[in-house]
Amino acid sequence: MSIDDLLPLPEPAPGDPGQPGADAPSVSADRPPTCPTRTRWYRNGALAKEGFPAEDLSERLEEDPASFVWLDLYDPDIEDLAIVTQEFGLHPLAIEDAVHDRQRPKLDRYASHLFLNVYAVDAEDDGLRTSEVSAFVLERALITVRKADFDIDALVARWDSAGWVTSAGVGGLLHGLLDAIVDGQARAVDRVGDAVEGLEDALFDDDSRLDIRRRGFEVRKDLATLRRVTLPMRDVVGRLLHAEEGHLVPDRLQPYYQDVYDHVLHIGDDVESDRDLVANVLETSLNQQSNELNEVTKKLAAWAAIIAVPTAITGFYGQNVPYPGFAHEWGFITSTVLIVLLAGGLYLLLKRRGWL
Repeated sequence: MSIDDLLPLPEPAPGDPGQPGADAPSVSADRPPTCPTRTRWYRNGALAKEGFPAEDLSERLEEDPASFVWLDLYDPDIEDLAIVTQEFGLHPLAIEDAVHDRQRPKLDRYASHLFLNVYAVDAEDDGLRTSEVSAFVLERALITVRKADFDIDALVARWDSAGWVTSAGVGGLLHGLLDAIVDGQARAVDRVGDAVEGLEDALFDDDSRLDIRRRGFEVRKDLATLRRVTLPMRDVVGRLLHAEEGHLVPDRLQPYYQDVYDHVLHIGDDVESDRDLVANVLETSLNQQSNELNEVTKKLAAWAAIIAVPTAITGFYGQNVPYPGFAHEWGFITSTVLIVLLAGGLYLLLKRRGWL
């Protein structure tokens, strides 16, 4: 069973405004997209032509019923998607999700196509950069929509380097897209993992301790971003591999999708593990700070007790009434000896108990 066996659903009722088609309210006049596009036509499992206008898609597909096409649109609006909306019967809700930013990673099923939304991740020196990528998966077409600078050239090179991809049809192209997305997420997780290890190494380094909390919160923010874009990938790839509705990919592609799914599970485990490690590092850092504050408090209290001895004695001898030894040299000697003995004894006692 191929990817197309699952796509057809019962035909919508005539005039249903929620269904795609020429009369749907979100479908604009048919015109070529003005956004940057890339096109490819695959015939007999090989690349037959690329770089042709998007409005020639139907002509290519009609030329060979066994062929399929790929169309890529960079940051389109609804008008840019009009030509493919009418040509392939894309659902208005899927069009809306493809145009608007910050959709959650998901896989939606419509009458004539699947809608996929995922996030590519790049780890840069100043943090993570996410690129939202949407895809319409049809019987004979894969339409990708990019909203940021996702490296589409690397994806095309990945397709071309593996000959089996194009011979597997749209399912092969979809696998290449998911594999590229997941590999990028894995590299980002590895880089953040290295940062977590750096936090652990710096935890007991006096020179880095003051900076560890700021760095820890930055890493935790990156992990929150990774968790948001990687955790739903389990459901996305899992549905493609173990869909309740039936097989979404040819049997010969099952091992390749299983490999992607294993990577997705591994990424999710790494993200959760790193989140726990960062939480432990920050908690340990706070405990260290609390322990150091306790030590400082103990030392201040000890010195305060020592200083209280001469303060008490000199205060007593500073009375403005006669006292034993008043106006005599032996009285001064007595007070000095008492200060030295009592303060020294208290110092030794506190030192022995670890307060100093």
